[in-house]
Amino acid sequence: MIMVCQSLLKNTKISGITLFPFILLKRKEDLHNKILLNHEKIHLRQQVELLVIFFYLWYVVEYYYLYFKLKDSFLAYKSISFEREAYAMENDLNYLEKRKLWSFWKYILD
Repeated sequence: MIMVCQSLLKNTKISGITLFPFILLKRKEDLHNKILLNHEKIHLRQQVELLVIFFYLWYVVEYYYLYFKLKDSFLAYKSISFEREAYAMENDLNYLEKRKLWSFWKYILD
């Protein structure tokens, strides 16, 4: 389910966020942003693969590991394996149809 939550995201730089089973968007016009929606749908698939809770645990652990390693919060965020997969494949609107199970794994080893 896709929801517009302007008040929740208004003071952030975040355009969208996926909190299973919801995709929260900052702006109503982003309901038509196919690339942003595809990015968030990739995260939905990742969350399902890791039974949701393990996705969030892994995400936080990986973020903090990268943050302490790189000393830069934005670079740490962009380096998270889940984000790397989503950013790399967000322009391929058919990606989820052909995506293999645990595809984010190759972005960890990269």
